[in-house]
Amino acid sequence: MASVNLGLNLSRRNGASRNAAVERKNLITVCRFSVKTLIDRSCYDTIDDSSPEFLNFVSILEQILSHRLKGQITWFGYESLRSFWDYMRVACSRVPHNCISSIESMENVGSSRAKGRAWIRVTLMEKRLSEYILAALRDFKTTRRFYEDGAIVLGEEANLLADMLIGLNAIDFSFCLKGEGLNGNCPAVIDYTPYLKFMQSSDSISSDEEELRTLGSSGSESSTPENIMDESSWYNKCKRVEQKYRLALEQKCYLEELVRLREAQLSESVSHNKALLQRLEDTDVNHKLEKEQLEYIVLELQDQLTVLKNHDLRSRQELTAHLTNQWPSPGVLDTNAVALDTMLYRKHTGQWEEKSFHSLEQLSADTSLSPSSSDPARLQDSDGKLKGSNTQSEGKEDTPSLLGLCGSLTSVASYKSLTSLKSSECLASPTTEMTSPGLTPS
Repeated sequence: MASVNLGLNLSRRNGASRNAAVERKNLITVCRFSVKTLIDRSCYDTIDDSSPEFLNFVSILEQILSHRLKGQITWFGYESLRSFWDYMRVACSRVPHNCISSIESMENVGSSRAKGRAWIRVTLMEKRLSEYILAALRDFKTTRRFYEDGAIVLGEEANLLADMLIGLNAIDFSFCLKGEGLNGNCPAVIDYTPYLKFMQSSDSISSDEEELRTLGSSGSESSTPENIMDESSWYNKCKRVEQKYRLALEQKCYLEELVRLREAQLSESVSHNKALLQRLEDTDVNHKLEKEQLEYIVLELQDQLTVLKNHDLRSRQELTAHLTNQWPSPGVLDTNAVALDTMLYRKHTGQWEEKSFHSLEQLSADTSLSPSSSDPARLQDSDGKLKGSNTQSEGKEDTPSLLGLCGSLTSVASYKSLTSLKSSECLASPTTEMTSPGLTPS
């Protein structure tokens, strides 16, 4: 009993899978026929809402997009019907310059099914139906969320559907979106009669001719059916040839449209590639130039650094030699210090008069030639004056300004002050004072 139930379940599953496959195949085949019919009709007539070929195509497309569409779960746990517009509204929202917002804002279109039908008409007028379908199929996550397993949009037939819809871009559609036909709540019904034609085989035609011959009673009566059959067979052959020609013409138009699209895409890709290659070459050339300039700058800076180092070394050597040659010996330094202290003391006590005596040598000459040098009274007076001045100078304390001038020249600072005093107009040279004949002992 268990094996029987297992066999029944298996047969049911096989039957269900076969039915689903046949249903998908029928819808795709009928859609292809419908597209070809629309292309054939557009060659000599305008396609609008009143065209039966267009109405049939819209019905087929609605059936394909609604195939195994999941329902929407309400608050009470019930599953309500859902239109394909709910899926297209979400899946095509990222299409650039899409018409989703325009469809949503239409006032005379209220139901979801009516919005879906309006969307089909708008995309056909924009010649972007295949683009929208491809964009929706790429969003596989959203497609899985809206459709059940076995749906056409989840199978391999979906890519065929998007490819065959490209041929509709060659047709100029014209629709009125204010009609009441968009608000129909009933699903559209497909008319299969234009695509269902009985093709009689040649064996069947020959057997029918034999039956007509046997049933004929006279030669005239038997010749008439033969002529009729010959005419009908030729007519059928002509119809078949015409159908093949129309089919080849439709395929040719479709392939030409597809080739034009691919050529446009290829030319765009080639131009973009050329632009990228040109930019790459320009960037490479600029980088090479910048590298050469930087290398030249580095070499120039290295040369300048070498020159500066040599100049610094030479300056140091010259400075060392100059300081070595300019520094005096210790004996000369002590003699200059004593002479400087004597000059500073005499200038402080008023004994040194710059306007009267220009040098110690002139002072000694005047003293030896003066007539009053032999007068003892004047000598005593001068001695008294010197003592008085000395007494006055001894009574005064040396100020800090004078203390700084009485330092010894054994230090570097004292020696530097000596050089400044040499250039003064009011002081005589210490060397001259020390070698003056007036101060030498007789």
